[in-house]
Amino acid sequence: MHMKNKRQSIAQQGFTLIELMVVMVILGILATMIVPRIMDRPEEARRTKAAIDIQALEQALKLYKLDNGKYPTTEQGLQALVEPPSVGKLAKRWRKGGYLDKNKVPKDPWDNDFVYISPGLHSDFDLMSYGADGEPGGEGNDADINNWELK
Repeated sequence: MHMKNKRQSIAQQGFTLIELMVVMVILGILATMIVPRIMDRPEEARRTKAAIDIQALEQALKLYKLDNGKYPTTEQGLQALVEPPSVGKLAKRWRKGGYLDKNKVPKDPWDNDFVYISPGLHSDFDLMSYGADGEPGGEGNDADINNWELK
């Protein structure tokens, strides 16, 4: 009897090893299908962050306008949100401490400057990131992210 129990135990261990091999093969197949999808996520996250940053800059620009009666000009740029403009029509009621946290104009997630045009072609001002390639236009991850297209 004792020998029979030992054989059953060895047979069960072998079967467990086969099950483990099948699971490993299944995991390998799933990994080859899922990994390419996950690899695109960092770029998608950068595009989402750029859109969020554009919306935050829009809010800061609106506060600037409430205080000063107009948006900064293209020449004054987004820098007018962190320090009083020294060119063009000066901001008479510029808010002490500025309009942005950290007293710094952020860069887009690809370390490029956001593009600001005022008056804009699409609204009072146009605010955009040129995407991963840093150039106007493009498709996919290189596509521009524009404030007038955000919801």
